[in-house]
Amino acid sequence: MSVKLRLARVGKTKQPHYRIVAADTRSARDGRFLEIVGNYHPLVEPSGLVVDNAKAVKWLRQGALPSERVKKLLQICGAWAEFEASKASSAASK
Repeated sequence: MSVKLRLARVGKTKQPHYRIVAADTRSARDGRFLEIVGNYHPLVEPSGLVVDNAKAVKWLRQGALPSERVKKLLQICGAWAEFEASKASSAASK
């Protein structure tokens, strides 16, 4: 089973809110997911972004691949830097 970190749309018509979810690649965009990692509200000024960095790094360390947009959001919130640091430290310890 291949896992991706991606956005799942929720909210009303023309008022999108997104969940950042860990989901199987075969499931639908708004379908079944394994875990909610965060939320993204693009219409709020400034954009609302809430990410549980620990969950995001956990999924990335287990091999989950982020979509392009989720990767940018993880870079904004700092989870991507945590992942890169943990990856470098684990490689140095080997």
